[in-house]
Amino acid sequence: MSLLLEPNAETIKQEKIYREMGLSDEEFARVENILGRLPNYTETGLFAVMWSEHCSYKTSKPVLKKFPVSGERVLQGPGEGAGIVDIGDEQAVVFKIESHNHPSAIEPYQGAATGVGGIIRDVFSMGARPIALLNSLRFGELDNPRTKYLFEEVVAGIAGYGNCIGIPTVGGEVQFDDCYKGNPLVNAMCVGLINHDEIQKGQAKGVGNTVMYVGAATGRDGIHGASFASKELTDDSGEDRPAVQVGDPFMEKLLVEACLELVKCDALVGIQDMGAAGLTSSSSEMASKAGAGIEMYLDDVPQREVGMTPYEMMLSESQERMLVVVKKGREQEIVDLFEKYGLIAVTIGKVTDDHSLRLYHKGEVVADVPVDSLAEDAPVYHMPSQEPASFASLQDAQTPKVEDYKQTLLKLLQQPTIASKEWVYDQYDYMVRTNTVVSPGSDAAVVRIRDTKKALAMTTDCNSRYLYLDPETGGKIAVAEAARNIICSGAEPLAITDCLNFGNPEKPEIFWQIEKATDGMSDACNVLNTPVIGGNVSLYNETNGTAVYPTPVVGMVGLVHDLNHVTTQSFKEAGDAIYVIGETKSEFGGSELQKLVEGQYSGKAPSIDLEVEQRRQKQILQAIQQGVVASAHDISEGGLAVAIAESLIGTELGAEVTVDGEAVTALFSETQSRFLLTVKAENREAFEQLNEDARFVGTVTNDGVMSITDMQQNAFVQATVEEMTNAWKGAIPCLLKSKD
Repeated sequence: MSLLLEPNAETIKQEKIYREMGLSDEEFARVENILGRLPNYTETGLFAVMWSEHCSYKTSKPVLKKFPVSGERVLQGPGEGAGIVDIGDEQAVVFKIESHNHPSAIEPYQGAATGVGGIIRDVFSMGARPIALLNSLRFGELDNPRTKYLFEEVVAGIAGYGNCIGIPTVGGEVQFDDCYKGNPLVNAMCVGLINHDEIQKGQAKGVGNTVMYVGAATGRDGIHGASFASKELTDDSGEDRPAVQVGDPFMEKLLVEACLELVKCDALVGIQDMGAAGLTSSSSEMASKAGAGIEMYLDDVPQREVGMTPYEMMLSESQERMLVVVKKGREQEIVDLFEKYGLIAVTIGKVTDDHSLRLYHKGEVVADVPVDSLAEDAPVYHMPSQEPASFASLQDAQTPKVEDYKQTLLKLLQQPTIASKEWVYDQYDYMVRTNTVVSPGSDAAVVRIRDTKKALAMTTDCNSRYLYLDPETGGKIAVAEAARNIICSGAEPLAITDCLNFGNPEKPEIFWQIEKATDGMSDACNVLNTPVIGGNVSLYNETNGTAVYPTPVVGMVGLVHDLNHVTTQSFKEAGDAIYVIGETKSEFGGSELQKLVEGQYSGKAPSIDLEVEQRRQKQILQAIQQGVVASAHDISEGGLAVAIAESLIGTELGAEVTVDGEAVTALFSETQSRFLLTVKAENREAFEQLNEDARFVGTVTNDGVMSITDMQQNAFVQATVEEMTNAWKGAIPCLLKSKD
């Protein structure tokens, strides 16, 4: 597009062209009032992208304020590229999760790949070295070609980017439900390590200091990507394909190393990723945070396409780019540093004291707007909220009817949400850098911290079916389950980052989901002492008016104080005692068994008492740290029978377990705050003293058979580990190969 084709300010207003960019009539009038004049085409684009939900959180800000964001270990909470938590010895862990949902629905390989690239940049922009990647994925059922294509391409995109850049993809989760058929969720998380004295901020300080552009050249990919992410998908969304960026992991690898060298240079003042909204967000946010302004000369912006307009350059979301501010007179040092890595570093502007973002192109001022109006002063909407009429009348879920317990267990192990995700993680390089202690497949991944006895445990979790039935309870469970996975790995939970994936917030029942889910998450974070240090909101996850289930994904990191504490879910030795922590109730709302038997979710979600959860987690971690726990696994999807099966698969062991109460409940209920642990015979007394809710249920054997009976020795389930392994491992590859 040439400048001649851009409509003038009067035409933009008269023909309401601003609506196509995502601004409402009221918002455009507000822009006009801020400027005291009509905005031109470029300025309208700046406001449209910065005031999009994706950049401004204009409908979600009121609920985000509820989150606890501080704590004795928190060094950086929300507001920068990523959050930072102290882990002792002048070291800190840096982590964040973000969504790339809409791009992945349209162009799944590049959508997923660039989601990984973007979250890596958020972490190293803080000065941290990225050490691990995780993801949280949602797809429709694997019963149609389109879903299989999206699943295969998203996984390939994550693998392609992460493997090439040399950062291990160590964990994550994948769930399948029909509501994600048209709108998959692709959430990427990155974890990094940093020394306290190397922490960077994205600020443009110091009048006269130089603004430099480093990394890849700017193209026309990703223009209006943030606006695209702030509206529902429709059958016509394929036309938004240009809003999907294209990534280059080899370029990013060079950029990581160059920027990590840059942060050690005292010439650096501030650094920020050009993520959503590209040059617009990075420049206006850096200036606003510093109480400064920025002048930029767009003719000097490296461009890989001919005739790019100011609008296109400012809104492009081309990948592998950073904006840095350096001390005046030190520019050549930066140029030389990046040249060493074969990367561009050019001066494109300077810091001013007038609080404006002023853009020059071909000798003319093409935009002049207050930075705070872009970065801080977006309208905030308190959306109407309405509890669905059906919610108040929800009854307890009925216990599903089961005829054959063994066959039901084998079918549960074949459900894609429970089944082995080996097909996924075998495509990831999870051992690169050789620090991975616990690889994908256990409750949480564990990565050692070199030259120390410490390690980091990390996980992503969210059972969206519970949130669909009861968003507040489901929000509590999402945080609690993440903490359970961290505890079962031998780590102390530190903090969370979240990715709030919901439908259209303009619909009162959807906004009610958002309110209630964040209420539940906040309560759990307060009780479990896991503050929220950053994250992402992804709304408008709807296709042709049908919303995904509320899916606030929790990314949690924990600290393993001593590598000897690292614990996994697999049973270890014949003769070990098997314990269940917590009583079991008949709770099947949103359960895997309910889906298997009834084909839908109904009734109340499982209840959770956060005080009980906190007490059990504390006791179990204490027992692990005292060396009296051999294996630990949280009891979640599929209930106790599935948890035992998962603890046996991959071993040559068996288990003899006795349960009491009604059989279906004992085997398959999804009652919360429960754990499956094994303990060496000589440690039983010490373990029981530490865990008041522990109940001895059986013994690990060496016969390769899982045998579950009732108190009268009536057999409920007798299955070989081989049978269970075949069902569990073969499910996803089989579904992908089947012809529809």
